[in-house]
Amino acid sequence: MTSGSTQMAGTEFTNSNLDVLYSAEQIAARIAELGAQLTSDYAGKDLVLVGVLKGSCIFLADIMRVIDLPLTIDFMSVSSYKDGTSSSGDVEILKDLSNPIRDKHVVIVEDIVDTGLTLTRLIEILGSRGAASIKIATFLDKPEPRIKKELVVDYTGFVIPNKFVVGYGLDAAGRYRNLPFIAVVKDPSVA
Repeated sequence: MTSGSTQMAGTEFTNSNLDVLYSAEQIAARIAELGAQLTSDYAGKDLVLVGVLKGSCIFLADIMRVIDLPLTIDFMSVSSYKDGTSSSGDVEILKDLSNPIRDKHVVIVEDIVDTGLTLTRLIEILGSRGAASIKIATFLDKPEPRIKKELVVDYTGFVIPNKFVVGYGLDAAGRYRNLPFIAVVKDPSVA
């Protein structure tokens, strides 16, 4: 650690600027429930989990390990935040799928759904590629800012209030993705 660092070693998980919303234990229990539901719903089907990078990586890794079925995974990276602060709904594909999804059952795995603009467009894009079905699994659903009210989230880990949260893959300027829990940032100016 450099002498100029304001963060002391070993304190990220006990940061006083964070209020824990869901503990690691609560997250593990909920993911087990979602895995059982997905296992039941997709038995006998050709299942592909599509992780939306970067935030979904931890949720995808955990959820795929509790789905007791043959499955494949793939990744996409998209951007709709042209000005960096709000979604335009105009999706730019930064990294596309590596394999075709025609006739496969696709579950888009997201870290958080809020406005629904990006996800609605992503469903249109993937739908044009001949998938047998497309469903959404999100770790967190924040329905209050939802612009696309018709968007159906099929599998939800937790419904959260309209607050800025971090951890379990979600970040603040690249920080906090490694937290094993979900927390509300008390003062975003010191995030």
